[in-house]
Amino acid sequence: MIINEKLAIQTAELLLQVNAIKLNIEKPFIWSSGIKSPIYCDNRLVLSYPKIRKFISNEISKFIKSNFQKDFYVAGVATGSIAIGMLIAENLKKPFIYVRPEPKGHGAGKQIEGIVLEKVPVVVIEDLISTGKSSLKAVEALQKNGIEVLGVFAIFSYGLEVAKSNFEKANQKFYSLSNFSTLIKCSKKHMDFSQEDLDKVNSWKKSPTNWKV
Repeated sequence: MIINEKLAIQTAELLLQVNAIKLNIEKPFIWSSGIKSPIYCDNRLVLSYPKIRKFISNEISKFIKSNFQKDFYVAGVATGSIAIGMLIAENLKKPFIYVRPEPKGHGAGKQIEGIVLEKVPVVVIEDLISTGKSSLKAVEALQKNGIEVLGVFAIFSYGLEVAKSNFEKANQKFYSLSNFSTLIKCSKKHMDFSQEDLDKVNSWKKSPTNWKV
């Protein structure tokens, strides 16, 4: 779910301004899950813009602080969320760790990097949520180490039903600053969308695994 509508619009506008959103219907982008998508969101680009990264990290920090009064620390999902997660941890004056997709293949073989605090829960930071699988993989790794996860917080969510279902099955909550629906509304000012393009993009969201160009 998005935090609030006004914030979702502000975030979508900023992502569009720095070209973090790419549209290609003829040659769709292929996700790690194999899903073909006409839209690609590269939120790592916001790190190059001090005012935008500050806005995003501040807004996520404020929401987390207002919703969780007990002690917690911050976990970023490697690699896309390490930097923004660190900024949020700094804002909140909290310890920070990050979670790899798999245990490291050499050295100490760690999957979780940083000091794990006993009996202290974490909030998980993601750059975006598509199917939710990578986020929940990090959640699972944390839980296997006895760490309670309070929720997953992302810059952007595609708003897919499969993500909602995956999070419900895992009994986890997720939140985002902006989402697909808000992005489409705002994109008309920044992208040269034809109605045909818009129809194709919207049809993709309804059934991403069966979508055809």
